[in-house]
Amino acid sequence: MKSSLVILYHREPYDEVVENGKTVYREKKSPNGIVPTLKSFFANADSSTWVAWKQVAEDQQESFDDRVTMEGWSDRAVIRRIPLTAERVKDFYYITAKEAIWPILHSFPEHFTYESSDWENFQYINKLFADAACEEAADDALIWIHDYNLWLTPFYIRQKMPNVKIAFFHHTPFPAADVFNILHWREAIIDSLLCCDLCGFHIPRYVENFVSAARSLRDVKLVERKPVPEAFTPFGTALAEPDMTTRLEYKGRTVNVDAFPVGTNPGYIHEMVNKPSVQQRVAEIRNDIGDNKLIVSAGRVDYVKGAKEMLLCFERLLERRPELRGKVNLIMTAVKAAAGMRVYKTAQSEIEQLVGQINGKYSTLTWNAISLFTEPIPFDDLMALYKTADIAWIPPLRDGLNLVAKEYIAAHGGENGVLVLSEFTGSAVELPDAVLTNPYSDKNMDECIDIALDMPLEEQKRRMATMHKAITEYDVQQWANHMFREANAVDMTEPEPEPEPEKELAIA
Repeated sequence: MKSSLVILYHREPYDEVVENGKTVYREKKSPNGIVPTLKSFFANADSSTWVAWKQVAEDQQESFDDRVTMEGWSDRAVIRRIPLTAERVKDFYYITAKEAIWPILHSFPEHFTYESSDWENFQYINKLFADAACEEAADDALIWIHDYNLWLTPFYIRQKMPNVKIAFFHHTPFPAADVFNILHWREAIIDSLLCCDLCGFHIPRYVENFVSAARSLRDVKLVERKPVPEAFTPFGTALAEPDMTTRLEYKGRTVNVDAFPVGTNPGYIHEMVNKPSVQQRVAEIRNDIGDNKLIVSAGRVDYVKGAKEMLLCFERLLERRPELRGKVNLIMTAVKAAAGMRVYKTAQSEIEQLVGQINGKYSTLTWNAISLFTEPIPFDDLMALYKTADIAWIPPLRDGLNLVAKEYIAAHGGENGVLVLSEFTGSAVELPDAVLTNPYSDKNMDECIDIALDMPLEEQKRRMATMHKAITEYDVQQWANHMFREANAVDMTEPEPEPEPEKELAIA
């Protein structure tokens, strides 16, 4: 049976567990993030396929089972797995995606490397995803593609299935045209995204950046622009936009574009922080630090996350305000990258050296200024940290959205706490009541952490209540509903241009 919904995402929607020598596919341990919400659409469709890649040794590929179902799920919801060797995964994900594309997406061209990239492998894997999608999809299916790793897949699908609906969601920032156009493969990427019926981005600024890049390379016509929705602040922050393009036309095709910021799951987080085990952990953390102010910063090792800038600011804080020594604790999670991620080695070394330097200078026998965790923290413990923290400090130099900010707000239920948030995160345009900071400015960073530490409780409550209302009204389910609704509303009555046989993507 052909599928009415096909989801393409690099992550598999389950945990693979071996029990008594048998492989079993179970629900993921942490039901937070977008995967559970995507799965709700996936599991409830009349028939559906989830396409993901799986690393498999070359000598095991012939016997590899490329279709599996989860325990308790309908056999109409199939996970289609594309087997890739370790070498292909390394070239595709760790090198081409992370060393060439990632720095451009985040507007760090100085980190861009082209020579080590394997574009042919990138194309090959995108073709594999497209072929799998076309094999599984009904003629009137919705094919929902996720993130820049699959930039080229819409083009390859459109060649085979000219009338299918294609929706693409971009999980990272989309950079300004002058930065995007550094990519050697810029025309191929734009040609592919212009094959979509709907392109979704987190915020209006990324929509406009995409439109600008597309118009710089192709004869794309603007069909419709509208004021940004009320959920976004239209001016006054670094990434604000007052108006947004909503429809383009290219070669007779209408391409709808929109902003769909991913939300978190406030209801689930509320349940988590009220669990007796989490409440006990909150009490233990508070007992350990006493009356000290607790600052939490959570993320992974990445030069775009602003960890170095935050640590230097914290060092200046202890120097500027000696009365805070022994009175404020910073707990920082900087989860180290996978072994193959060579691009992050320098960032990890800088973080570890700075933490050691600050602790060595200011810590005492009874007070440790910074606690650094480089391994993933269990979700229950992370929620306990968020709930206990007086301040969440989220300082990325650039971030597509940042769900940690929304998780922290949800953990506090709109009651108290202070969110210090970089203006260069996508979520900043949804959360103007955070203490918005500019991580490129030492002076501004210093001022903002002072404001956070000294903020009266009444002001904390006012700001957090407003932000809690925002994240509750636009949660992860609303994100998916919004995109799914818009994708299914695409007008397919217009004549479709015939694809050119054996056409290849252009390379700039």
